[in-house]
Amino acid sequence: MAAYRPGVLIGNWNEDAYLEEDRLRDFMRKRERGELLIQKINNLQDNLLKKIQLSVSKDGFVHFGDTVMLLNPDNKSSVENYPGVCGSLTLAINLDEISIYSARSLQAPCGVSAVESVDPVGRNTFSLLSVDGVAVGEPIRFGQNFALGTTGGFSDQMLYLASDHKSFTRFAKKSYLQQVFLTDELSYLTCWQATFLDPRLRLEYEGFPVPANSKMIITHCHTNRSLAVPRNFWTRSYFGKEYEVICHTYLDSHKAEEDKNYWVIVTRNPSDEDGTMIDRPNPHPGGIRKNEFREET
Repeated sequence: MAAYRPGVLIGNWNEDAYLEEDRLRDFMRKRERGELLIQKINNLQDNLLKKIQLSVSKDGFVHFGDTVMLLNPDNKSSVENYPGVCGSLTLAINLDEISIYSARSLQAPCGVSAVESVDPVGRNTFSLLSVDGVAVGEPIRFGQNFALGTTGGFSDQMLYLASDHKSFTRFAKKSYLQQVFLTDELSYLTCWQATFLDPRLRLEYEGFPVPANSKMIITHCHTNRSLAVPRNFWTRSYFGKEYEVICHTYLDSHKAEEDKNYWVIVTRNPSDEDGTMIDRPNPHPGGIRKNEFREET
């Protein structure tokens, strides 16, 4: 049986050549438009992980228009009950893998989660927004409605933190409690309030400015449930292991909120452009101690 030489064209060689040219033209066209999968993923990562500069609180309070982080501080109960879940967590955008591979920007509705990173980036920074026409720069007060918006590092959109009553089809995936999500419409579902930490003093502090970098309770106005991180429910996301964020008020035996409901609105350290107030060391109440002064000398 005679053998063909390598240069002999057999089969539908002409059709195969045209198909290869069409695939190449389609690839070049998508690359020019930024529609390749690797380009979409890189674009999302560059924006979500882009460093964001937080606002500086000059008077010690938080104001409408400030760019902040929402931090669930480290607590003793989480270390005792869940030894592997220690450290501070920040509220962040949580994208599933389908969104990562298919979307060029954030799509509503979008999930949220608590992450171990405390560095301000696109996915874990939020803006404090007015819902009733209060001017930018005015301090937020206890009991006053506000919205939490995030751009995720993008410049052409804004998503708002929201929640709604639990139903048969709408609930948190792990705990089956009231879910928290991001939406692109401002409504009664996106209204929140800051509540003073000590329940015995809440009436006295009603209407006072909300201090920055201090523990407080953040309550959803429509459902009257508090933002929480249970720390015993976690999922695997595109960015790694992250913890579920829900709306549920955890009360102890004294009818006071547990540390799962504690939040800190973090602002920037004025002496460090890339640092936050949680990175700033606490000064000694009496200045430099004598033994420390002797060691330095």
